[in-house]
Amino acid sequence: MLFFKNFKLIILIFLLFPLIANSKQKSDINKSEKFNLKNEREILKLKKEGKPVISDKWMVVTANKQASESAAKILKKGGTATDAMISAQLVLGLVEPESSGLGGGAFLVYYDNEKKEVITLDGRETAPLLVKENMFQDAKGNPLKFFDAVVGGKSVGTPGTPALLEEAYKRWGKTEWSLLFKDAINLSNNGFVISKKLSSSIKRSKSSLSKFLNTKTYFLPNDIPLKSGNIHYNKEYAETLKAFAKKGSKVFYQGFLADDIVSTVNNASINPGVLSLKDMHNYKVIQREPVCSKYREYEVCGMGPPSSGALTIAQILGIIENYDISKLGPKNPETWRLIGDASRLAFADRSLYMADSDFVDVPIQELISKNYLNERAQLLDRKDKIEKIKAGNLIGKSSQHLGKDHSIELPSTSHISIVDKYGNALSMTTTIENGFGSRLMTNGGFLLNNELTDFSFKSFKNGKKIANNIEPGKRPRSSMAPTIILKNNKPVYILGSPGGSNIIGYVVNAIISMIDWKYNAQEAASVAHGINKFGTYYLEKNTIMSKLLPSLEAMKYKVKLRSFSSGLNVIHIGDKLYGGSDHRREGIAIGN
Repeated sequence: MLFFKNFKLIILIFLLFPLIANSKQKSDINKSEKFNLKNEREILKLKKEGKPVISDKWMVVTANKQASESAAKILKKGGTATDAMISAQLVLGLVEPESSGLGGGAFLVYYDNEKKEVITLDGRETAPLLVKENMFQDAKGNPLKFFDAVVGGKSVGTPGTPALLEEAYKRWGKTEWSLLFKDAINLSNNGFVISKKLSSSIKRSKSSLSKFLNTKTYFLPNDIPLKSGNIHYNKEYAETLKAFAKKGSKVFYQGFLADDIVSTVNNASINPGVLSLKDMHNYKVIQREPVCSKYREYEVCGMGPPSSGALTIAQILGIIENYDISKLGPKNPETWRLIGDASRLAFADRSLYMADSDFVDVPIQELISKNYLNERAQLLDRKDKIEKIKAGNLIGKSSQHLGKDHSIELPSTSHISIVDKYGNALSMTTTIENGFGSRLMTNGGFLLNNELTDFSFKSFKNGKKIANNIEPGKRPRSSMAPTIILKNNKPVYILGSPGGSNIIGYVVNAIISMIDWKYNAQEAASVAHGINKFGTYYLEKNTIMSKLLPSLEAMKYKVKLRSFSSGLNVIHIGDKLYGGSDHRREGIAIGN
């Protein structure tokens, strides 16, 4: 009888053990949250008050608390900015999968303190070798609607992020490679907290996420969107990271993960793609010449083509430099007339000339030459808006031979800014393009990009070839603008933002606010936005910008009030390190 009672007790314990274990996991997670709660509250209080986080030795700013904490651990133990970036990116791919991850691409701008130089690495996705120039057109040759092109395998380019992480580590890594994966693996296996941003993103995209089994199962269990505050797991992602840690990026480009990526794309039930193992095998990270331009006493450096970010920013700032907007100030409508029309002029050039420089002869130096920008600035010598904006007719690059593009970039993406104790600085913008990318999720627990929709949906306009047309092996033009600003050959500002084609305006606004209006890092990260790319002036509602509406309308602008989803992450290097993260997102800055 005693044996029977004991046996029943053993059975009961056995049945309850999974619940006990699960409860312990959740308790540990909650304990970790409580442990960091005080610091988090202090950081959020500073953000709300417009004050930066201050540090002596190192600083990291990312879009998510868990990613910033992971990077901070690495930096605290003596890791480099690159080490910290890798750890942060792997966590971001788990906790913010709608914005970036291993199935996407990135641009990295790096200041090497030992060599005293800026280096840029292009980890942008590439078009498969079997793409056709009309792939985003209907039977009549008309461009597809954006989401008709996005959802499914057709929009997926060869991912670049895994290769970029490994290449950056080979150049600047110091911490043991496998240790950089520890936090992301633990969070995947033991659970992470669903953020408000991820939860709301899932709700908005429920319809498209429901179209594919893996995606639906993960984000919509029992057809219910994951809720903010819930604990979630991604065992498949953990296994992917273990393979990546053990074998390096070759598992994505030559191994079982490459097979899975290709199969997921080409066997998609909607818009199957044409990605091949050859595309995966051939992928290479490219070191490109940085685009650096002068603004006041500073040198603004960023990523060159296929990014249009640095070039377009250089053009806007080069035009603005002809005017004293520091004296005019941020509340003056004249300031925003100048910024708005400078932006329109730059975007006109962007539409015509900017694309992958391996396929198109982009006139980089001509576009940012002082003489050319001074000439363009003369168009702003008036009291109201420029009625008709045209691209400049550059010598040897006549607009007669090129057509204006037809491409659409909708906001998503993420950004990482880091300074390490060795004096190295890193600015990386990372993406899967639209929120949740192609909506295709691999068996490895990560989403695939829809980067090919950054190409022009048309190849020709009025019989003229479009520079950003889709071609085999080509990299689509991007607006991502990771930026490092130097003074006296030393980095002073590290910044960037998500936001589709609005990224350029967000970064420009932050740069001007810091250099011309002396905003601190947090004020610059949360600066009120006015964006004008193609004529309509969008002012951020419920900010000081909304008060400018009558004045800008009087200058003949069409004006609309709207919300913006910038995610600026800023570091200012002065007597100390000052970090700021956009109040519109969930990011935080952490320093020593």
